[in-house]
Amino acid sequence: MAAAARLFIRGANSKLSIAPGSLGTTLLKLSPNCSSRTKTQRRHAAHFTFQPDPVPSQYGPTQKMNLFQSITSALDNTLASDPTAVIFGEDVAFGGVFRCTVGLRDKYGKDRVFNTPLCEQGIVGFGIGVAVAGATAIAEIQFADYIFPAFDQIVNEAAKYRYRSGNMFDCGNLTIRAPWGCVGHGSLYHSQSPEAFFAHCPGLKIVIPRSPIQAKGLLLSCIADKNPCIFFEPKILYRAAVEQVPEDPYTIPLSQAEILQEGSDVTLVAWGTQIHVLKEVASMAQEKLGVSCEVIDLQTILPWDIETVCKSVVKTGRLLISHEAPVTGGFASEISSTVQEECFLNLEAPISRVCGYDTPFPHIFEPFYIPDKWKCFEAIKKMINY
Repeated sequence: MAAAARLFIRGANSKLSIAPGSLGTTLLKLSPNCSSRTKTQRRHAAHFTFQPDPVPSQYGPTQKMNLFQSITSALDNTLASDPTAVIFGEDVAFGGVFRCTVGLRDKYGKDRVFNTPLCEQGIVGFGIGVAVAGATAIAEIQFADYIFPAFDQIVNEAAKYRYRSGNMFDCGNLTIRAPWGCVGHGSLYHSQSPEAFFAHCPGLKIVIPRSPIQAKGLLLSCIADKNPCIFFEPKILYRAAVEQVPEDPYTIPLSQAEILQEGSDVTLVAWGTQIHVLKEVASMAQEKLGVSCEVIDLQTILPWDIETVCKSVVKTGRLLISHEAPVTGGFASEISSTVQEECFLNLEAPISRVCGYDTPFPHIFEPFYIPDKWKCFEAIKKMINY
């Protein structure tokens, strides 16, 4: 009881009253309208505005889905059509922390959708074995930040299995899913974008969607592809992104970038969440500077679509690449190097990389860390005035 008298109350508007308690103690009471959080505390707003893609008509009837529901739909389609397909990972039997597998265990049984121990190297190692045996393995790493314990299994086993056996064996039926990227409050261990670590490894495919429509089509392509694929899912879009998604299965080609907006002055390249930032930047550049931007969603990080990007840069003469991962060694470096080699005589300004800083991902300083539209807009002005 005495501890209650030492209650620490936050908030300038809090009101106190003194009430007698039993056994001669005195208690501090908060007024009913008091909150332990001040009224000025608010969660950060998203650093982008999601604009849905046009409703696709070529794949049949559609349904309103957010990104995690489109993932669920893709997994449902796979389990229904492929009796060998299994889904496993930490908490997936309960629906997963982001609800991407909700309802699938009840529908398809505990032998096809099941939990694993908290052991990422074990999850991927098991997936490799399942895939080598001829089944379709869909492994979930609960956060991309925790994929690193499985790095050896992915890089030294999955990526090299076909090569080291002379194509006698392979684990091409393995797909690894993982929530990826910043989310507004994820801090060090729930915000990372580790695609560049794996882009250095031949034998893998790395895919990152920008929206629910793309997520379902690209995930189904990864599952069908006969190479081990890593499918990173922008977790900030799980609920923020909503589109009309086809109910039936469909695929979107891998290693094929998509030109979302044609332009003549600057090429903007990104993937995942950052695409929505660059779409806003393109509008700002047109409105404030009269600059026409071509926006390209790379979609597949490895192998990436060199031809589409280089053709665009030949036309515009300028290139800006943006991603959330730290700038040093980020995949923007590979794109920049390749474009410089292929398009050197066409460049009107140095290639610009607007990326995360070379620090661990911060918590309260996330708004300053991320490559927001203002940083990208300043980079465009610098290129145009070069």
